[in-house]
Amino acid sequence: MTRIDREAAPATAIAALPSVVALLVGRRGLAAGLAVLPAAIAAFFRDPDRTPDHRPAPVDDVLSPADGKVMYVGPGQDLVAPEGEWQQISIFLSAFDVHVNRAPYGGRVTAVDFRLGKWLAAYKHESAHLNERSDITVERVVDGQVRRVHFRQIVGLMARRVVTRVSVGDEIATGQRIGLMKFGSRMDVFVPRECALLVTAGDRVVAGETVIARWLATAPSVTS
Repeated sequence: MTRIDREAAPATAIAALPSVVALLVGRRGLAAGLAVLPAAIAAFFRDPDRTPDHRPAPVDDVLSPADGKVMYVGPGQDLVAPEGEWQQISIFLSAFDVHVNRAPYGGRVTAVDFRLGKWLAAYKHESAHLNERSDITVERVVDGQVRRVHFRQIVGLMARRVVTRVSVGDEIATGQRIGLMKFGSRMDVFVPRECALLVTAGDRVVAGETVIARWLATAPSVTS
């Protein structure tokens, strides 16, 4: 099932005004044409169901938090990754992708840090530390070991607002909806070195469906 996120209401209402005015003055053909705009705005906020909405994800899997194209896979980049030893996966969302974001890994939310910033194009390296963004850290204990995943919502040239719907102390599931970004943006996921990275730059990924990393305990062998 596909629903429309509640954030669509203000933008869709504003976009509908020209069509309403045209209808009121008797320009029915023009009104019908202008109605495409609010329909397109509403479609941007579409929120389709994904597998985690119906059954839990495997405990070792890290899922894509967003629909989009993988920009970078590898060691944590300078000025982008948090302090420590991390592996990084960066995903670019175009204006045509679903922009509802999901948790790449479940557990207890230990940190949420929102920062104001610029609106550089999201595919640029410097957007990760200069643009408006929201950083989220999740921890889960598995077999007595603490697993930690850090992920980041980043606005882009078109996206001008991050919406984060989780708070410190929340218990969230892998693939659970955690917010959205408006009109083209980027998400970074940071996993520890003991995870196997299962995507490469250029891959298309789907939020809540594509396994982008897996804890090595059950990671399959990867052949080139």
